[in-house]
Amino acid sequence: MADIKVIGSYISPYVRKVLVFLETKGIEYAIDPIAPFTGNEEFAKLSPLKRVPVLIDGELVLNDSSVICQYLEDKFPEPPLYPRDIGCRARARWLEEYADTRLADGLIWRLFYEISIKRRTNGQPADEAVVRRAREVEIPAALDYLEMQVPADGFMFGEPSIADISIACYFRTAAFVRYETDAARWPRTAALLERAWALPAFRTLARFEECMLRVPLAEQRDALRAAGARLTAETLGTGPIRPVSARTT
Repeated sequence: MADIKVIGSYISPYVRKVLVFLETKGIEYAIDPIAPFTGNEEFAKLSPLKRVPVLIDGELVLNDSSVICQYLEDKFPEPPLYPRDIGCRARARWLEEYADTRLADGLIWRLFYEISIKRRTNGQPADEAVVRRAREVEIPAALDYLEMQVPADGFMFGEPSIADISIACYFRTAAFVRYETDAARWPRTAALLERAWALPAFRTLARFEECMLRVPLAEQRDALRAAGARLTAETLGTGPIRPVSARTT
């Protein structure tokens, strides 16, 4: 059994960021792919804010995707996923933060959550006004900024880094509700996303993401195991779905 365990859904961009790190660095791990907004009392002890991802490495328990990725980089430095140059590393961390906040707000909470998660968790329809503003105002504004940051070719800092991974993770989840970046309007960003999604780690995880999207919740663990996912022996994703009172995942 792998020493490292991850708790969190494959479809979460925060969880995906951590999983891309693990896959890219060749670190063996097991995952408990709990559904969004679930988790029993044991999960609440491990994650006092009731958020995913959670990483468990022996006796060490870590929360927050940025903290976890920096830990993995420090413990498993090869291949490096943060730029060596201190200025580039600072910029990469800023772009990660931009993804975790600005992109998450538009792509996840105003788009994916409204269209998919609300229906799946409590049967509520999307707020079409929120979705329309996200598509027409908030996401385009974020893309306008990104387009000025992305190089004409290659990755942000030459080799794939936390910046490319973070950005690609949010647009990957948005793609589940048929969001596509307009390559005519934002060609550099659209090309960067295609390069990132073509990386082996993203291709590996895509197989498991599709399992979660097409299979009912009660059947997901069996489907994931059959697809080759390394699952924990037990799950903490039991109990009723929590009401969502704040944007936390």
